[in-house]
Amino acid sequence: MRAFLVSSFEDPPRYTDVNRPDPAKGEVLIEIEACALNFADLLMANGTYQDTPTLPFALGMEVAGRIAAHGEGVSAPALGTRVAVFGGSGGLAEYGVFPADLCIPLPDDIPSDIAAGLIVAYGTSHLALTRRAQLQAGETLLVLGAAGGVGLTAVELGKAIGATVIAVARGAGKLEIARQAGADHLIDSDIDDVKAAVKALGGADVVYDPVGGDLFTAALSACKPEARYILIGFASGEVPKPRANVLLVKNITLIGFYWGGYMAFNQDALKSSLDEIMGWYAKGRIKPHVSHHLPLEKANEALDLLRTRKATGKVVVTVKP
Repeated sequence: MRAFLVSSFEDPPRYTDVNRPDPAKGEVLIEIEACALNFADLLMANGTYQDTPTLPFALGMEVAGRIAAHGEGVSAPALGTRVAVFGGSGGLAEYGVFPADLCIPLPDDIPSDIAAGLIVAYGTSHLALTRRAQLQAGETLLVLGAAGGVGLTAVELGKAIGATVIAVARGAGKLEIARQAGADHLIDSDIDDVKAAVKALGGADVVYDPVGGDLFTAALSACKPEARYILIGFASGEVPKPRANVLLVKNITLIGFYWGGYMAFNQDALKSSLDEIMGWYAKGRIKPHVSHHLPLEKANEALDLLRTRKATGKVVVTVKP
């Protein structure tokens, strides 16, 4: 089969021929139709991600496709069933093996490219906002990086919950994407004073931050008393150092959130969250945004869209048209 393989952290991944894997005990073989990319794939490609697999491996954390074979002890999902799964890696290939108990059967009305992109981005924002931050209707949600893969879902889910959403992004084009996703207020981080602009809007009850860097300092200073600040990631490349006195004086809760960590200690929370997301999609409450579709042989171009921040929403690699 063909796969997009990382063989060295010093060289770029390559589109190459490899042996098709066989599912082990508790696993299924999936014929992959679509794989959604994430910022973590860039980190994994150079060996700096916290859960980087042993070389060699195929990139691609979240996939959708059909069950092609069962490993020992597995009888469900049935052969031919369309499923989505977060496998951590292995998605940029024609076939992949994944734990059977992580597979989520897909309704017929969810296309594979949409289903693949729902898992990490919507899963992250849904669990972070509902479980960790406990965002309530009527509160103000500040979303940094609001046109990115996870940021855009936070805007959309925040509105679905009933919050007032302030979107921060770079440039008018990205802000327009956030507005279309439901943002009530738009702040251009290239030209606006983020701290002053958020304060002028009354401050934030919850901050959703996948960016870090200087925006962390500005957003923290614009928090209301008893605000909840969710750290999602550090797309800026700079891990911020929070001022503990600000947290203390304003009674702010700083929340770390790593969606993949729930794979190890609470898979039920992940499954429940994803089931709700699928239900919201079926009811039209969310409308996932895929900005780019590329074939498997152009996976490096797909990764470059993330690296250069030219993508809005999700980038999806179509493995089987």
